[in-house]
Amino acid sequence: MENEAAKRAGQKARSNLLTKWLESLAQSGLGESALRIGTNVLTVLVVVFVVWVMQTLYRQANLGWTPSLQVAQPTAAPGLSVSQLPAEMVFALNGIPRQDIPHTTIPSRPRTDVTQYTVQSGDSVFGIATKYNLDPRTILWGNYGTLKDDVDLLKPGQVLNILPVDGTYYQWQGTESLTGVAQYFGVDPQVIIDSPANHLDPDTIGDLSHPNIQAGTWLVVPGGVRLFTNWTAQVGVTRTTPATTTVWGPGACGKVYNGAVGRGTFIWPTTEHWLSGTDYRPDLNHYGIDIAGSAGNAIYAIDAGVVIYAGWNDWGYGNLTIIDHGTGWQSLYAHQSQINVSCGESVSQGQVIGLIGATGHATGPHLHFELWNLKLGRVNPHDYLPAP
Repeated sequence: MENEAAKRAGQKARSNLLTKWLESLAQSGLGESALRIGTNVLTVLVVVFVVWVMQTLYRQANLGWTPSLQVAQPTAAPGLSVSQLPAEMVFALNGIPRQDIPHTTIPSRPRTDVTQYTVQSGDSVFGIATKYNLDPRTILWGNYGTLKDDVDLLKPGQVLNILPVDGTYYQWQGTESLTGVAQYFGVDPQVIIDSPANHLDPDTIGDLSHPNIQAGTWLVVPGGVRLFTNWTAQVGVTRTTPATTTVWGPGACGKVYNGAVGRGTFIWPTTEHWLSGTDYRPDLNHYGIDIAGSAGNAIYAIDAGVVIYAGWNDWGYGNLTIIDHGTGWQSLYAHQSQINVSCGESVSQGQVIGLIGATGHATGPHLHFELWNLKLGRVNPHDYLPAP
C-alpha cells in the first residue's frame, strides 16, 4: 500500500511539474510552437513504426522470409565482369544507368532513288562503288554516257549516277518490249516494274509488249547485267597479220615482217614494279595493269620481238606500241609520251621502246601494260612477269 501511495505521489508531482513547465512556456509565448513541434515528432514516429510493421509483414507473408534470414546480394559468375552481364541483371543491380552520349548514330536508310555524285580528285571506280556499297560494274553500267565502260575515263568534276541497287541503267526508247529489255539484261520484267526508283504504276503499265512508259525515261534494272563495249585491241595480231590493226588507228603496220624472236621469258617493262591505277580486272573491262611511273621514265621491251603497231590509237590507248615475240606472245604498251621504235623494227629484251606518259584515256602518267597469248587470249601479266 505504501508503495502504491508513493507511486501515485510521484506521478502527481511529475504531472504538476509538467503543468508548471507548460504554463511557463505559454507565458513566454512558446507554447504554440512547442505544441507544433511535439505533434510533428509524434507523426514521424508513427510513420516510421507503420513502415517497419508493413515491411515485416510483407517479407514474412509474401516472400517466406524470416527476420533471422540474411538476403544474399546478387554476384556475377566467376570470371565475369559487370559489363559482361545481361542488361536485365545490370539493371537489377544498379538500376537504369545515366550516361552522357556525345554522338548519336543515325541508322542509314536504304536508298530508293538514283542519286548523283561528283567525282573528286583521287577517286576511283572501286572507291566510289565501296562508298555506296555497290559492285564497281554498277558504276560503269549506270554511267555509260560518261565512262563508256572504261574505268580510265573517270575524272574529277564528272557527275555520276549512283543507282540504289546493283544492276544496270537503261533509257527507254518508246518502241521496245519491256519483256525483251528485261530478257536482254537477264531479269524478270516485274523487278523493273517493282523498283521504287522507276516510279511505275503496275495498274497502268499495260501490255508488257507495248508498256505505258514515256520515251526517254531512265529505268533502273535491279540485278541486270550486260556485256561491256569492247574498246580494247583484239588478240590474234602477229607479225604475219599486222594489217588487222588498221581499225585501231594510224599506228597500224600493214606489212608482213620477219625479225627477232623472243625466249619466252619476260622482264618488267619499267623500273617501277607497283601499280598506280587499276589492276587486271576482266570483270571491269580492264585487261591490263597500270604500272606506276613518272612522265618520261623509260619503257622496256619485255622480250625480243618485232614491232607490229607503233603510233596513235583511237580507242583510248593513246600512243601505243605492240610487239610480237614470235612465240605465241604479244605485249602491249599504252599511254606513252614518246614512241622510240617503228613498224617492223626488231627489238631486243630490255631495249627502250618509249617513254611513260598520259596520252589517251589516262588521268596521270603511267604505263598500261597488257600481255596476250594466241591460245590463252588476254592473260594476267602478274602471272608471267617475275616477282617484284
